[in-house]
Amino acid sequence: MVAIDPVKNPADVLKATLPGAVQDVVEFAGETTLVVDPKQIIPVMRVLRDTPGLIFNFMSDVSAVDYWEPGGVYDRPGRFAVSYHLYSMLYNVRLRVKVYLDEDEPEVETVCGIWPAANWLEREAMDLMGITFLNHPDPRRLLMPDDWNGHPHRRDTPLGYEIVQFSFNADEIMKHKPFVEE
Repeated sequence: MVAIDPVKNPADVLKATLPGAVQDVVEFAGETTLVVDPKQIIPVMRVLRDTPGLIFNFMSDVSAVDYWEPGGVYDRPGRFAVSYHLYSMLYNVRLRVKVYLDEDEPEVETVCGIWPAANWLEREAMDLMGITFLNHPDPRRLLMPDDWNGHPHRRDTPLGYEIVQFSFNADEIMKHKPFVEE
């Protein structure tokens, strides 16, 4: 029989290993969210994946959130947040790691080198929210056309409808499209 290290508290391990990396610990509905310094995301993720007693060896999702408010005053450390949803198959434990990003330059290092599954999930966040994942292996748009200007899931993107384009009205419609570059 293989001996398994006892499960450890991820926040305690990170605080001991990477002082200053954990900015907040939020417990809600039986799940833990660690808010970490975005500049420390790579060492944090390596510790969570590789430390005996943690072994978060599965990343199930990457999601981005826009907390935009008119006037630019936020009750959080930044306008944007990126959440990484991790799971330890060995210990049956889930963990959310969250980083807050500035409004002017929402960027964080890619975790594709740690979890290759992050590739398309980060591309989706890049395309729809405008989050830049530094050193990403394939930063092309994933869902939107190449000539699309802007990021449609940002809260400050104007809402509206689009008139159906036919051959008789194509020129008129193209003049008024807000996100198409000539």
